[in-house]
This record gives sequence, C-alpha cells and structure tokens, in this order.
Amino acid sequence: MTTDRRAELHAAEGKALALLDMIEARGLVAAGRTEREVEQDIYAFALAEFGVEKHWHKRIVRAGANGLATARDNPPVLTIADDDLVYLDLGPVFEEWEADVGRSYVVGDDPDKHRLVADLSTQFDAVKARFDSDPDVTGADLYAFACDNAAAAGWRFGGVIAGHIVGEFPHAHLPGEKDFYRINPENPGRLRDPDPLGQERFWILEIHLVDPAGRYGGFYERLMS
Repeated sequence: MTTDRRAELHAAEGKALALLDMIEARGLVAAGRTEREVEQDIYAFALAEFGVEKHWHKRIVRAGANGLATARDNPPVLTIADDDLVYLDLGPVFEEWEADVGRSYVVGDDPDKHRLVADLSTQFDAVKARFDSDPDVTGADLYAFACDNAAAAGWRFGGVIAGHIVGEFPHAHLPGEKDFYRINPENPGRLRDPDPLGQERFWILEIHLVDPAGRYGGFYERLMS
C-alpha cells in the first residue's frame, strides 16, 4: 500500500511540474502583469489543460518585496516589475492526490536574483541529503539545518516552516497536533514516524531564500520522500 501511495504522489507531482512548464511556455509570468492576473490565469489554465478542479491550498504568486511573504500572509497585490523576482506556489489536486510545487523566476538580468534562484535547488538538494542520511532526523533538526545552510550561502531562510506532509486530499483533516505534520522548530518528532493512521508520511520540502537586505525572496518546493 505504501508503494502505491508513493507512486500516486509522485505521479501527481509529475503533472504539477508539467503544469509549471506550460505556465512558463505560455509566458504567464511577465512584467506589467499583476500577481492576481497571473493567479487567475493559472487557475483557468490548470482547469482547461489538466482538468484541475481542486487546489488544496490557495494559488500563490509573489513578486518583488512580496517574495518575503510566506503562504500564511496576504500582502497587497503587486504588479510584476521589469527586474523582479517572482515565485509561484501551487497545490493542485489530481484524482484526490495532492501535489505541492514551487518555482522562482527572474524577470530581468539582475545577477544577485539569478544567483538566488540557482541556489534554491542547491539548497533543496543539501537539505534532502541531510534527511536521507539520518533516519532519526526530527522536524526541528531539519528546519535548523535549512536555516544554517541558507546562512552559509549568504541568504536568510524566509520560511516559518521548511515543509510539511502531503497525501490524499485533504491531508489537513488528519487528527493530532499539526506541528507533527510540519518541518519546523516546534516539531521534535522523527520525520519518519508514521502518521496517526499508521501510514508512512510523505514530505514536501520548502526552500524559501530571502535577500539579507530584505528586498526580494525566492521559493522552491517539491517532494522530498
């Protein structure tokens, strides 16, 4: 059963990544467009091209200074500028299986912003390697590692969490303490412990890097397990 759940989640992620690829190909993220316009286009495009009717969390488009905001924030809507860093955070549901993917894009040639975007996947690989190497790693351990690793690369870790579980929709209805389902300082539990139903937990890893001067931020996420 675990193998089937893993396969279903990876299949859902594959479709979500294809959705991101097509968003890029269609040029939906462009200077002069508002975050809201991009978000509405993504909703319509996901429905028309992928049949996505449900999203397990709000579709997030963040540009410029809003790139410092987290998923729980609701900053004022901005218009994408000529030299902005923009990130997308999408949670489409495919046949009752949740996906959660995030990517960042530089609209322009700013070398520091391009370096941040390049570092997102590098940081992801480093934090995932820490998870893979330690079967007893806790949520608090991995969050601290993500923060330290970001600082060593010259960035600030911008997330209040570094990830969460994903599964059958809606995973948020699972019983118990919600921090048990998050990679954050308040989770002292082993990430490989089963959920309250005795099932394996599958983890999304979130990398949110922020410019130390607080001008912009980027985001990257996908399955870690």
